[in-house]
Amino acid sequence: MAAVSVFERLFRSAQTSAYHLETRDAYALDDDYRQWVDGDRFDPAERWPWWIELVGSGVARGVEVHRARVVSEPVSAYVRYEYELTAGHNVKAGEKVRWLPRRQASGIALPGNDFWLFDGTTVLFNHFAGDGTMTGEEVVTDPVVARLCGDAFTAVWDRAVPHEEYRPD
Repeated sequence: MAAVSVFERLFRSAQTSAYHLETRDAYALDDDYRQWVDGDRFDPAERWPWWIELVGSGVARGVEVHRARVVSEPVSAYVRYEYELTAGHNVKAGEKVRWLPRRQASGIALPGNDFWLFDGTTVLFNHFAGDGTMTGEEVVTDPVVARLCGDAFTAVWDRAVPHEEYRPD
C-alpha cells in the first residue's frame, strides 16, 4: 500500500477550501511536458485520473478548490502547456482556475513560494530548484503566515481572469 503524501492528507482533510497559488513560469520539464512539446495532445483526464478523483471528492463534500496562476506575458511554453491542459484536467476535476498577468501583480505582497492554503489555517509551501524541480514541502500553521497567504491569494484571485476568459499572449 502506497503512503499517502502530505499534500493528499491535507487535501482530503480540508473542510471548506483548498487554494493553490502558482507563481513560476516553468516547473520540472517532465516526460508529459516533452510529449506535449512533441505534439502528443493527450487527454489529461486519462493521464491523471487520480487528480479528477481527488479534487472531485473534495468538491463533492463542499470544498472550494481554487487555483490562481501568476504568469509572465508573453507566456512561456510551459505556461501554454498548462493553459491547454487546464480545461480537461483542473476544471474537469472541479477546480476554479484564474490567470493573472504578472504585470498586474506588482502591488500585491506575495509569499516567496508557491503554496496550497487549506481552510485558511494550514499552508503547504512547495519548494523548487531553479530548474523547476520540486525540492521539498513545508507545512506551516502559524496564523500570521496563513493570513499572509490568504490575503495574497485573495488579492490575486480578485484581479485574475477566469480560465474561460483568459487568452495567453
